[in-house]
Amino acid sequence: MSERKTAKDFHPETLRLFDRYVHGDISRRDFLLGAAKFTVAGVTALSVLEALTPNYAQGQQVKPDDQALSASFVEFPSPHGNGTVRGYLVKPASTAEKLPVVLVVHENRGLNPHIEDVTRRLALAGFIALAPDALFTLGGYPGDEDQARELFGKLDQTKTRQDFIESVAYLQKLQGGNGKVGVVGFCYGGGIANFLATEVPTLAAAVPFYGRQGELDKVGQIKAPLLIHYASDDERINAGAKAYDDALKAAGKTAQSFIYPDTQHGFHNDTTPRYDQAAAALAWQRTLAFFQQHLNS
Repeated sequence: MSERKTAKDFHPETLRLFDRYVHGDISRRDFLLGAAKFTVAGVTALSVLEALTPNYAQGQQVKPDDQALSASFVEFPSPHGNGTVRGYLVKPASTAEKLPVVLVVHENRGLNPHIEDVTRRLALAGFIALAPDALFTLGGYPGDEDQARELFGKLDQTKTRQDFIESVAYLQKLQGGNGKVGVVGFCYGGGIANFLATEVPTLAAAVPFYGRQGELDKVGQIKAPLLIHYASDDERINAGAKAYDDALKAAGKTAQSFIYPDTQHGFHNDTTPRYDQAAAALAWQRTLAFFQQHLNS
């Protein structure tokens, strides 16, 4: 087995190009042309792209058939003209108590195997967790990253955001849940976590990982406590961080931000070389403690 690559194995400009590529700012062709300028002898831009592409088997921490868990796919109606919401629901296999509930929001590629694994991790930690697939209205996560990003660009984001609001309402009434719902999201999902904090006054906690900040003129509407994770080397997202932090502080909101040194956007995703094990472990430890504090009755 080849040694697992890390962000340090890539030129910083290559990582910036990759971030722009996965967020739709440049095409695959433009990434390859740009990355070719920073490769060393014997390495092609295509091999660099392949190395940066998620390897889901490499990052799996909890098996789908783990006997400690009960996992299934659930569907519920969208009242906003978007058809049906479908999500991956995971619970501890046996418990007599009503449990706190967490909504898990994926990146801009839909409900892929990594997000399913994160959902199982939350269930192992004692939460009920639901990860909806925003791509379900377009056929669901297609199993290919490029196809997933292409489909994602076709979503009606107004309707999709309303479906995430509906997902919170669904979980607040979920049998076996204690009625308290938090949200954790990554990248696009981090932006949704911030959005939900401004739009759902009954949300109990929000944890955005390197996500676009909420609208500053809506910060006053936030009721939920926020735990915000940022990567240090993430110019695109961090451009709005200070203004958001200042607005939260000025409005007297319960919010804490952490910037993890020497990390890239996506540092929690253990299926790619941008993963940082130490930062991911610390951010996850903080996240679980935060949910335990705010979601338990």
